[in-house]
Amino acid sequence: MIKGRSAGRLARIAGDNKSERVLILASFVNRVGNGLFNSASALYFTLVVRLPAAQVGLALTVAGLIGLLAGIPGGHLADRRGPRTIMMLALAVQTAAMSALVFVESWAALAVVATIDQLAASAAGAAWGALVVRAGTAQPALFRAKLRTYVNLGVILGTVGAGLAVAANTRTAYVVLIVGNAASFALCALLLFLLPHYRSLPPPSRQRRWIALTDRPFVTFTALFGAMGLQYPVVSLLLPIWISQHTDAPRWTVAAVAAMNAAVCVLLQTRIGSRIETPRDGGRAFRTAGLLFLVSCPLMALTAHAPMWVAAGLVVAAICIHSLGEVWESSAGFALGFGLAPDHAQGQYQGLLGLGFSAGQALAPAVLTTLVLGLGTTGWLLLGVFFAAVGAAGPPLERWGMRTRSGQGAPRGDAGAEPDEAHA
Repeated sequence: MIKGRSAGRLARIAGDNKSERVLILASFVNRVGNGLFNSASALYFTLVVRLPAAQVGLALTVAGLIGLLAGIPGGHLADRRGPRTIMMLALAVQTAAMSALVFVESWAALAVVATIDQLAASAAGAAWGALVVRAGTAQPALFRAKLRTYVNLGVILGTVGAGLAVAANTRTAYVVLIVGNAASFALCALLLFLLPHYRSLPPPSRQRRWIALTDRPFVTFTALFGAMGLQYPVVSLLLPIWISQHTDAPRWTVAAVAAMNAAVCVLLQTRIGSRIETPRDGGRAFRTAGLLFLVSCPLMALTAHAPMWVAAGLVVAAICIHSLGEVWESSAGFALGFGLAPDHAQGQYQGLLGLGFSAGQALAPAVLTTLVLGLGTTGWLLLGVFFAAVGAAGPPLERWGMRTRSGQGAPRGDAGAEPDEAHA
């Protein structure tokens, strides 16, 4: 009996039903592969293939921008043909594209293969969002929080593997990373066979085909979500440069930043995210995230004016507060991004949201390095005020969005309750 209870508790840690556990496992596997490849891909193409760094950057930038175009159409296909089917097809394309990278020897080949991969990735992201809504029906906020926790763990494990390959610094080691990422796409697709084939939900009569693009509250939220997404490169790009070039903090703090960020998110995502269930909760959480960033950014600025160990302490405090803001921001994104989207068009809406977020990430390096590194302390203060202003728009945006839902097929809350009985 005790063993049975323990097994039940362990099962609930990863999800409340089979569909949730399958999607969590599939996402975890996918993100392990992403962590393996993303951390070392640039090194492979510059050190092993021996392409100029500028050409590698240009090829990946072009691929990323073109890939944005597939998000909304891919999400629309997921709504009409079923999210599981579209995600599996996209993963199959990514498996092939990633495998082809080991044969790339020129800039043109890299640009073509990377573009195919990014087009498939955008479509898969939109379909994934629709699957999350259909699978997590009992306690959706708790499920989404668990899902993000395991995604973070997957990235961490993949990054550790990438670090080992970078340390070895051989062609074989880098090829293993690429093949490992390709295998993760294939395994993820196979795991999705265990999910039900969710039926498409009929749209209301006389509704526009591209409803997401005409939904002004959601388009506004997409822009705000992309703007708030600048907080991610603050940790991965801006803060490491700031620490190394503008402070007296020990250099180990550069490496510690990513580890502390990941630890805080993994430890607190489920605890906080499970309480942010409704769009109203999401609007308030978005505001809370902005206020936390308003605190963390000045602390990061102060590190340039403090002696070594005080600077190190400020870095630790700043990254912990910033990571707490990240948990609130991601939870708000789930609650608003899914809560404001009608059930029958979740894929299309998630495709639009992904487009906005990716556009923000593409602009972030230029914006952050120009603003903060160019203006120094003033730049950090302006960045904190910017995040707080964006976050303050959360509650009024939620109220605006909910007032307009009745005419668009409001979310019913039971989108995944009646999947087809037949499995692939």
